[in-house]
Amino acid sequence: MGTLGKAREAPRKPIHGCRAAPKARLEAKPTNNSYPSHPIPTQITQFRMMVSLGHLAKGASLDDLIDSCIQSFDADGNLCRSNQLLQVMLTMHRIVISSAELLQKVITLYKDALAKNSPGLCLKICYFVRYWITEFWVMFKMDTSLTDTMEEFQELVKAEGEELHCRLIDTTQINARDWSRKLTQRIKSNTSKKRKVSLLFDHLEPEELSEHLTYLEFKSFRRISFSDYQNYLVNSCVKENPTMERSIALCNGISQWVQLMVLSRPTPQLRAEVFIKFIQVAQKLHQLQNFNTLMAVIGGLCHSSISRLKETSSHVPHEINKVLGEMTELLSSCRNYDNYRRAYGECTHFKIPILGVHLKDLISLYEAMPDYLEDGKVNVHKLLALYNHINELVQLQEVAPPLEANKDLVHLLTLSLDLYYTEDEIYELSYAREPRNHRAPSVFKNYDHDQDGYISQEEFEKIAASFPFSFCVMDKDREGLISRDEITAYFMRASSIYSKLGLGFPHNFQETTYLKPTFCDNCAGFLWGVIKQGYRCKDCGMNCHKQCKDLVVFECKKRTKNPTGPAENSTSMGSVANLCSLGAKDLLHGNKYPESR
Repeated sequence: MGTLGKAREAPRKPIHGCRAAPKARLEAKPTNNSYPSHPIPTQITQFRMMVSLGHLAKGASLDDLIDSCIQSFDADGNLCRSNQLLQVMLTMHRIVISSAELLQKVITLYKDALAKNSPGLCLKICYFVRYWITEFWVMFKMDTSLTDTMEEFQELVKAEGEELHCRLIDTTQINARDWSRKLTQRIKSNTSKKRKVSLLFDHLEPEELSEHLTYLEFKSFRRISFSDYQNYLVNSCVKENPTMERSIALCNGISQWVQLMVLSRPTPQLRAEVFIKFIQVAQKLHQLQNFNTLMAVIGGLCHSSISRLKETSSHVPHEINKVLGEMTELLSSCRNYDNYRRAYGECTHFKIPILGVHLKDLISLYEAMPDYLEDGKVNVHKLLALYNHINELVQLQEVAPPLEANKDLVHLLTLSLDLYYTEDEIYELSYAREPRNHRAPSVFKNYDHDQDGYISQEEFEKIAASFPFSFCVMDKDREGLISRDEITAYFMRASSIYSKLGLGFPHNFQETTYLKPTFCDNCAGFLWGVIKQGYRCKDCGMNCHKQCKDLVVFECKKRTKNPTGPAENSTSMGSVANLCSLGAKDLLHGNKYPESR
């Protein structure tokens, strides 16, 4: 591929828990999707783990769980039973207790064992801590409280003169571990912006472009560890979670890049050509089973800044629009992403999930199940369910992508995605390409059949009958015909009156974090991101983008509760305001008003 050479990296051992993810292997690897595959269902795996946990699976005190973990080791430090409890406990304990508090409990057990002159138990405790350090060393990198508590434990063991114990809980090797979790760069508002478009787009075929985008996506996805997912659950956001921030930033960057590449072309025909090429890229992403980047590309093409380009869409062939419709249906949030979940479940081998959907599932599971049972025992079933859900995502990082990538092209593509445009700037570019068409009121298009610039009194009465009352006298010259100027004045007068009477309800938009994928009710575009994705009206529940909330033309239908029945509709003030709004706005913009409602 290309002439710049192919970068290859040596494979590393698979990850476990919070250890660093392996680097992607770039050699070609067939997907073998044609061969039958019989993966063990998650439910069967979880059942087997429940059986292996025995009586603890029904719930146990925190002390019992810790003691069972310690007793998993024999006198020589070997695991004498399954490590499943260790994995679940050490990865998911922060649901019920912080890492520093967990280690503090272990220190207390060590002190009690010393007081009882039980060297065997002391040794097992140190083996348990060694396992924690070895398998989940990232925790000791990220959690300063845990590091401080560990230093306290090391001082205690050192004071007892136990050299073997000191070696077992030594953490100096952690500093030598490869650490690639640098904080995500945040661009300040006064930073000079990079104004460039990607030359790679013109020179790469859809297959090459989709493969390099997939390589970038996988590189970002594989960095997300057990600890990152756990932090997300505990904090309910991606704040101070750089790996997730970076993954979300990449997804949003691709979506914006798609929009900018379309808008960078000066003519509708050229913009349509870019649109068509991105549809072909989306098809290749689907074949690669890269659903996350597929969502970003389709989201960019369906964004209101692109979908409003009517002249551009007129140059897009029907078969391309059909493919777009199929892709949109695949990624639709209807029935809780039922189509995507079905397609994702049928995929085998390498695949990249839509991260936002699975994070939503994690949050739903986390909120649905209690941390403790009625008798005060830890809900081990919840810890196990969360562990299995996260482990399923982490295991995908071990499967090498079936593609080749050129490092130089990857670097150039990464730079190309760093287009620091705001949503407002993208909209300005969109309207610069295809300005709004401020035409005269087009109610005549539907009622002025002979196109003479007048409608009859009878035709006007059909329109006015839908209003709750008359706003002004029409046909001032009493000729029996109503002119364009007269009907325009009528609707503007209607709009003014219902506003002064307080019949119109403005939306009460509040910035909102959505726990499930949501679309904008104004432009139908996807609300991207993981936190504070858009705005929601507290009164009517309408959802929209930040840039759309000031463009909403629909009046707020406040959901008034009726103590004797369902919410009022037909006789409420909201209904009156909505009727007025339809007359003053929809008719002025060419939407034919129904003769009966």
